Amino acid sequence: MALQASTPSAFRAAPAATAHASCRRQFQVRASATAASAGGGGVNGDGKMMIRREPETGAWKIEFSGEKPPTPLLDSVNYPIHMKNLSSSELEQLAAELRAEIVHTVSKTGGHLSSSLGVVELAVALHHVFDTPEDKIIWDVGHQAYPHKILTGRRSRMHTIRQTSGLAGFPKRDESAHDAFGAGHSSTSISAALGMAVARDLLGRKNHVISVIGDGAMTAGQAYEAMNNSGYLDANMIVVLNDNKQVSLPTATLDGPSKPVGALSRALTKLQSSTKFRRLREAAKAVTKQIGGPTHEVAAKVDEYARGMISASGSSLFEELGLYYIGPVDGHNVEDLVTIFEKVKSMPAPGPVLIHIVTEKGKGYPPAEAAADRMHGVVKFDPATGKQLKAKAPTLSYTQYFAESLIREAEADDKVVAIHAAMGGGTGLNYFQKRFPERCFDVGIAEQHAVTFAAGLAAEGLKPFCAIYSSFLQRGYDQVVHDVDLQRLPVRFALDRAGLVGADGPTHCGAFDVTYMACLPNMVVMAPADEAELMHMVATAAAIDDRPSCFRFPRGNGIGAVLPPGNKGTPLEIGKGRVLVGGTRVALLGYGSMVQACLKAAEALKEHDVFVTVADARFCKPLDTELIRELAAEHEVLITAEEGSIGGFGSHVAHYLSLSGLLDGPLKLRSMFLPDRYIDHGAPQDQIEEAGLTPRHIAATVLSLLGRPLEALQLK
Repeated sequence: MALQASTPSAFRAAPAATAHASCRRQFQVRASATAASAGGGGVNGDGKMMIRREPETGAWKIEFSGEKPPTPLLDSVNYPIHMKNLSSSELEQLAAELRAEIVHTVSKTGGHLSSSLGVVELAVALHHVFDTPEDKIIWDVGHQAYPHKILTGRRSRMHTIRQTSGLAGFPKRDESAHDAFGAGHSSTSISAALGMAVARDLLGRKNHVISVIGDGAMTAGQAYEAMNNSGYLDANMIVVLNDNKQVSLPTATLDGPSKPVGALSRALTKLQSSTKFRRLREAAKAVTKQIGGPTHEVAAKVDEYARGMISASGSSLFEELGLYYIGPVDGHNVEDLVTIFEKVKSMPAPGPVLIHIVTEKGKGYPPAEAAADRMHGVVKFDPATGKQLKAKAPTLSYTQYFAESLIREAEADDKVVAIHAAMGGGTGLNYFQKRFPERCFDVGIAEQHAVTFAAGLAAEGLKPFCAIYSSFLQRGYDQVVHDVDLQRLPVRFALDRAGLVGADGPTHCGAFDVTYMACLPNMVVMAPADEAELMHMVATAAAIDDRPSCFRFPRGNGIGAVLPPGNKGTPLEIGKGRVLVGGTRVALLGYGSMVQACLKAAEALKEHDVFVTVADARFCKPLDTELIRELAAEHEVLITAEEGSIGGFGSHVAHYLSLSGLLDGPLKLRSMFLPDRYIDHGAPQDQIEEAGLTPRHIAATVLSLLGRPLEALQLK
């Protein structure tokens, strides 16, 4: 590689580590002379320019293919410190290379694509201006943090993202010092940033704190609570509102992109399209040209966006909360972002500042820009076309079976309505919305509101089904207790993603719902063993009209069970389980998805001449006490199995047996549940293995209790 000393961009002075070192000239060598060539960009082995600047428009053009794109400038950036001396044009090139790198990497691994593509320029600008990890950048939700991860020393491990023992799909404090705050759920960043800003002031530090939050996450009440408090405390912090004009979750309907919900989105749209704002923007540019000089250019650039020059509705909302509003800013213009961040950073005591940037989800990758869901979450795909490489499954997902069953109930009863919290695609309610658009409600990322909204519907005689991921319902738990269960209102909770969830990891793991729902006095708590049982439980919930109920179901596909006619379930008898396989000595009492593991364990044990009873509990509350008494009386060993945390189904069974005196005799009771720790992201099979809940683990537990530990160890 030839180094051209005469080319300014071949060498860059690195920032001095200390004041004493300022007299020394330090240099940093670019990894490739290609970047210094005319127009910049990357050339592949065949001499084809894959990343180039268009001479007419100055825009960067990326040719997406299956090949790894040449990224000479990105190759020289291992940490944010390596970006500090880059010029504006070099930062633009870095952003183009970073975008190409993300598409190439995610095409091999799957993951969250479009949200990361939408913040490439933002990530570049933030890391150019601010100094992490001393300065704190908090990414709300965190699924858009891929460019941040690449720029903070983790590029070489991006091929492991969301895989067993690999990088997490979200910011994670113990993964990198640059991840200031862990995330996975939405709308927490402003609260965390305010806490860090106040802690900084109390500790006498001088670092900056930046929260990056999307317009979708701004639909949650916690964001407003935090802004209200930040305005009162007047702490110096920056909130970057990343406005991509859609809730940043897969909320597309079956007919195309869904419209963002709530009045905030309308206010932001008005702000973006304000003619007065556009006229003043052009006037500010004219003033800048007349005055000239770099100082005036910077001042005019910021004033162009400052709150004093616009009066369109939207900015006043943030100002009334006490935040200094700047915007809207083009979130894909690196130069503008850098200028504004540097200006705000230099302010001695700005208080809380909100910088409103406008971005496009999936920016720069045509297949994502054109897709209904903007390719929010993807499996492996062809970079040239965006076609996802999904294997054809013989069965549908549990989510789809739930949606189909709920549609059948709604066809038979016009009082059935559905509610979700910005998760029409994730919960399957986009199918319901297509069939019954007037009876399906997207409330935004606002689980607390969703629950109480459903309670209000139930109070007036409707039959609401509130479909929320198990881990997301944690955000609305007080409403479940106070607004629903205490008043015995018949809200039906459909808890998707129950149990381990694979690549999404502990932030989305539905480990706790059985524990936190079954402790409520009036709640009926169910879990299906297969997709047919799920349909019956949807029908059961629809029929329960005197108290609340819930049913959980896992991520993944059905087992191929025979479905009820017309996909219309039949209500089950409340609090009654069933025996699936008769046996002797040992009884396996499974709850929910673990029933299948119990059946497989029973098959494996036959090879050891052990024939166990397998029962499906169906209900955690009310328990089938008659079935439990029968199993306890007729077997030496009773094992409960569930894919949930401590305090769940097994605890309810043990509590009943203890109070009934059934543990006073020879019965051996064992409960198998998720370990009392968070299980990291990874392949589902790896997770269930780590949890000790495979059929092999169940069979080994049986053999050990029967006094055959050697055979237990030899199981495969």
